[in-house]
Amino acid sequence: MTLKAISLFTGAGGMDVGVINAGFDVVLASEIDAHACNTYRKNHPNTILIEGDIDENIDEIAQLENIDLDLVIGGPPCQGFSVAGKMNPSDPRSKLVFSYCDVVERIKPKAFIMENVKALGSLAKFEGIREEFFRRMELVGYQVTMNILNAKDFGVPQSRERVFFIGIKKEFQPITLNHFKSFKKDAITLRQAIMHLGRMGSKNNPNITNAKITLAKKPILRKSPYAGMLFNGQGRPLNPEAWSSTLPASMGGNRTPIIDENQLYDNEPAWVEDYHQQIMSGNINSEYKEAPKRLRRLTIDEAAILQTFPDNYKFSGPQSKIFTQIGNAVPCKLAEIVAKAVKHSLSREIKEKDYI
Repeated sequence: MTLKAISLFTGAGGMDVGVINAGFDVVLASEIDAHACNTYRKNHPNTILIEGDIDENIDEIAQLENIDLDLVIGGPPCQGFSVAGKMNPSDPRSKLVFSYCDVVERIKPKAFIMENVKALGSLAKFEGIREEFFRRMELVGYQVTMNILNAKDFGVPQSRERVFFIGIKKEFQPITLNHFKSFKKDAITLRQAIMHLGRMGSKNNPNITNAKITLAKKPILRKSPYAGMLFNGQGRPLNPEAWSSTLPASMGGNRTPIIDENQLYDNEPAWVEDYHQQIMSGNINSEYKEAPKRLRRLTIDEAAILQTFPDNYKFSGPQSKIFTQIGNAVPCKLAEIVAKAVKHSLSREIKEKDYI
């Protein structure tokens, strides 16, 4: 039997893809961004989509409160919690965590999954928000656990740490980190993930990212050439032999990660490794100038793969908005694993012997 779910703060639908692959039917979704809504409609035509502010549409969303709903999913906007921003608990967007609570309290599903950046689950400055979230959800009958997972530990070719607050009604087994051990899988490399697309601008990789790459006059050096800041902007080079660093929602400009096409496609020595070594040894001085043409920015097609979207997923909007949709998404494979853990728990009620 297919289980029913609704999706809040849906974005482009990355989390939904994973939840659907885990065996849930997403019957309703809610999103405010127009471009993300257009993307969602293209890929999920049979799901009711409510476009607009969640607080203004809560009555329409809660039309399912009389249905035996199994799961609510969603990732409230993370800008108030992200280390990439100002990490302000008073940011109005931070309060949307409690809008999520409002819906769960109205609909009362068997379980919920709320995803966010790691900082919400780890930093002391957000302890008050965490405590209030736990308090409200436990008050309406949920066992709530907080699980910090890294996508790369589950086969996703990207290091991406996220926190998942998972609540489940008391007649079911609560979800803990132990539930995810059996799903662990080594991540494939960047080379294995994207090389089949071909060079930027080719038939299977047509979406060119035009943001220039310039060398920093005063680079911030780290032991690894793939860390620090050798280039102007926050876009770092990616190592084809490893997984990608976390993809930000601010991609499209100089925060977009950097690919060395000669290294990736021709197996030439990495330009960035040689440049880094020469600066570190004092053989050359860094200077502001344009980087070699062999270096270019990640494309939206490659970014979608690193977030494990299906190959046939269709995005809508200008390139900058598509990058935002991709960068904001939960990796589909990671969402699938979290949803499978919840589904397994929902498949059997706790028996008396489970308490012994």
